[in-house]
Amino acid sequence: MRASWWQAIGVVAVCSAILGGCAFLAERPGQESKETADKAKADAQAMELEIASLIPDDVVASVDQKPDGTLFSCDEARHHWAGSTTVVLVSEADATEVVKQLESDVRDEGRFSVESWVDVTDTYSVQLTLPGSVENYIFSEGEPHTIRIASGSEYFTLPEGVYQGGTF
Repeated sequence: MRASWWQAIGVVAVCSAILGGCAFLAERPGQESKETADKAKADAQAMELEIASLIPDDVVASVDQKPDGTLFSCDEARHHWAGSTTVVLVSEADATEVVKQLESDVRDEGRFSVESWVDVTDTYSVQLTLPGSVENYIFSEGEPHTIRIASGSEYFTLPEGVYQGGTF
């Protein structure tokens, strides 16, 4: 039951972050996209892996990055790409402690705005946002002994004729 609650909370958190980014964009009309869809996706995936690489090797069993994600529309022209990476921990690792240490390391680095919370399933979650950007990352315990890193890319404008549904 915990996994289904976590998944529901994760979806709500990622959607809130993405839609929150769209609200941020709405306050800056007329700003043109400098990102392509492929670059936005590649940048978000690279950051997912960079965040995963901060977890000590001795507690990581494997890292699984989903090759595809989903496009979210912010308005008629702008979109976000959302994806995720899952870090499977060794059975001895305490996922909450790993998340808290990861939060501390990222906070000390100072590159991101960092927010954390405990959700209704008692799962500790952390959101990273690049200042002045809609790009964001949320990580927390997923299934037992896993850390899920969800991402929302910088905004971009899709080229004409690109289907915005399905996976991307």
